[in-house]
Amino acid sequence: MTRDVSLWCIWLASSPGPAMKCPKCQHENVVEAKFCEECTTPLPRACGNCGSEVSGTAKFCSECGRPLPPAADNTRFGSPKGYTPQHLAEKILTSRSALEGERKQVTVLFADIKGSMELFAGRDAEAAQNLLFEPVLERMIEAVHRYEGTVHRVMGDGIMALFGAPLAVEDHAVRACYAGLRMQETIARYADEVQRSHGVQVAIRVGLNSGEIVIRAIRNDLNMDYTVLGQTAHLASRMEQTAKPGSVLTTADTLRLAEGYVAMEALGPVPIKGLADPVEVYEVMGAGPARTRLQAAVGRGLTRFVGRHIELERLARAQQLVGQGCGQVATIVGDAGVGKSRLVHEFLHSDPTADWLVLESSSASYGQATPYLPVIELLRDYL
Repeated sequence: MTRDVSLWCIWLASSPGPAMKCPKCQHENVVEAKFCEECTTPLPRACGNCGSEVSGTAKFCSECGRPLPPAADNTRFGSPKGYTPQHLAEKILTSRSALEGERKQVTVLFADIKGSMELFAGRDAEAAQNLLFEPVLERMIEAVHRYEGTVHRVMGDGIMALFGAPLAVEDHAVRACYAGLRMQETIARYADEVQRSHGVQVAIRVGLNSGEIVIRAIRNDLNMDYTVLGQTAHLASRMEQTAKPGSVLTTADTLRLAEGYVAMEALGPVPIKGLADPVEVYEVMGAGPARTRLQAAVGRGLTRFVGRHIELERLARAQQLVGQGCGQVATIVGDAGVGKSRLVHEFLHSDPTADWLVLESSSASYGQATPYLPVIELLRDYL
């Protein structure tokens, strides 16, 4: 009898937990996964207790009877066209013919509410939806759109977003990091309100990774068919699952693209299911000192400055006139990459300007959502 009990206990310890089988590739994922770890196919809704598949409208699991967190509102979050701002939707549809079939460098973002099952337990489904899920999802989506990312799918208590496709931007990793930080900032403020009014603690996790995808098609409802190359989405999803509540985790691939623009803290190698070797993981801590590519390059070290003597002399003459009380404006025009920013940098760090007060500001394409952003940056640096 003792032997039987002992064997029974060993069987319990070694038996796997509930899994969700991918309908496309048949890979068995953890029940918490929203996308397949192998092919990124969206997974059906599942009970977090027993792993049974449940319908999109179910309030309780038909197998174990456990309450289920509310699914995303189909009318608001069921299709990207329903939650994508009009100006972004128009950009996507206008350029989709040029995007289809293209290989794109992107940064994938996953975000979800930590412990959504516990938040939902004992609460009315509609009240939980209105108080917890919809306001948090709205703030997640707003942060993505603020930096011109695309919310590819809303999955119950979380989202998957892409930066760099279908809207092509060269600084997709930086935008994704900024979006993750904004999510944590805005939701932390909302969480304080909910904590004071209802005694509920709300927190989210965010994971990022950069890599390649191939866009196959973009439909009129903005749903996008694509092929993920390598571990791009898998690692982003794992970063989200590894992140502590309130944090943003990413990989070395994103760090290389966002270095200087974003402050990160190395957390060391972390074992990742499905990969033979541990992955170097970094926590996104905040915005870095760099705002332009030149500033990021300065941090890494610049090459020797050669030539441009005529242009430097013209700037020096304009400076002399300013010193005599005659205000001047110098406009520098040239093709991308010819060295306009480097010329200004060298002039501002030369001997003639050593005793001058220099105020700098710059613009960013994603800054269109913030009125007077260049003026704000200038005043912040000055004050």
